[in-house]
Amino acid sequence: MPIAVLHAAELVTLAGPNRPRVGAELRELAIVKDGGMLIEDGRIAQIGPSHEVERALPADAEVIDATGRVVLPGFVDAHTHPVFGGNRVDEFEMRAQGATYEQIAESGGGIRSTVRKTRAASEEELLTQAKKHASWFLKSGTTTVEAKSGYGLTIDDELKMLRVIRRLYAETPIEFVPTFLGAHAVPDEFRNAPGQYVALVIHKMLPRVTEEQLAESCDVFCERGYFDITDAEKILRTAQECGLRLRMHVDQLTNSGGAFLAARLKAATADHLEQVNSAEIAALAEAGVQPVLLPASVYSLGKTRYPPAREMIEAGLAVVLATDFNPGSSPTPSMPMVLSLAATQMKMTPAESVTAATINAAYSLNRGDQIGSLEPGKRGNFAVYDCADYREIAYYFGVSQTHSVYVSGKQVV
Repeated sequence: MPIAVLHAAELVTLAGPNRPRVGAELRELAIVKDGGMLIEDGRIAQIGPSHEVERALPADAEVIDATGRVVLPGFVDAHTHPVFGGNRVDEFEMRAQGATYEQIAESGGGIRSTVRKTRAASEEELLTQAKKHASWFLKSGTTTVEAKSGYGLTIDDELKMLRVIRRLYAETPIEFVPTFLGAHAVPDEFRNAPGQYVALVIHKMLPRVTEEQLAESCDVFCERGYFDITDAEKILRTAQECGLRLRMHVDQLTNSGGAFLAARLKAATADHLEQVNSAEIAALAEAGVQPVLLPASVYSLGKTRYPPAREMIEAGLAVVLATDFNPGSSPTPSMPMVLSLAATQMKMTPAESVTAATINAAYSLNRGDQIGSLEPGKRGNFAVYDCADYREIAYYFGVSQTHSVYVSGKQVV
């Protein structure tokens, strides 16, 4: 049945060039006042003022009255870790008492803590917990989610996580985009032989992941105490040879030169970048690498150094915003909260933030021709919000204004 959305106070289309948006383009949302949209067979058939859409309305169309409400493309969350066992609420309390993320990791907590819980969980147990997380994303207006492995760190457990991600895509309304992150941390059993673990990732894990077609991308946590530049490059070059796109965690806790490596390898994205410098920003811009900024993780860890978003935008980078949803450093699936942090802590305008969380994020996942904006031919993924001005979505933080969510023209929230 065709779906018609009519009389939106603001239909935020983000119609524009068929590429990531940069510079002043980040502020161009192509808003249609009293906007209307027709969706047929799950795809957008028409966009325009409501009176124009009404004129050509099929007789069997279901009409959604969006009077007084904002309609926005479904958020595209381009960096998450949604599959894991247990939680790390004890570490949350420890940080409140003064412990740092690094201190907790050195004492056996952090990523390794979640690894132990994830290894102990069955595939079905992980799927049940991850489906709850998927419902949280949907209720926040998110319809596409990049999902990383990285809490297994054995061949079988990494494959188990990636199979859960594949089942999430099949069994929930969200499109989950899988990323292999076997190089998330060196597991306890290899702490005295990290080179052997790197070899395991390269010679055993990557061939199995690609053979079973369980991932589109490969990621590495390039950071002091995790994987250095040399090992990260070995892993990523092998992943490239396997046909995987490259994503990288870089310059989060320290500046280890990871952004330069991302530029040299022409990775799809360089994520975090809290410690990035001007020379690295220039290198990323020249190489066309998209920065994925994760302000919720800075907030959650109680840190104060946020990525220099304004400098990146001025340098011509196609900035992306994401939640970094994970149990340790960013336990939030809320893109509206991320938009609020982007405005208050990184001085991105509400328009820039919306662009970074929709069309730019879609291009970072190689899906900009299908999702991320409301244009004819694209999938009918959108959310309706109980406000009349899109800026209110970030302005009123800590409260959900999501009225309803649609994926391929079907209501899912």
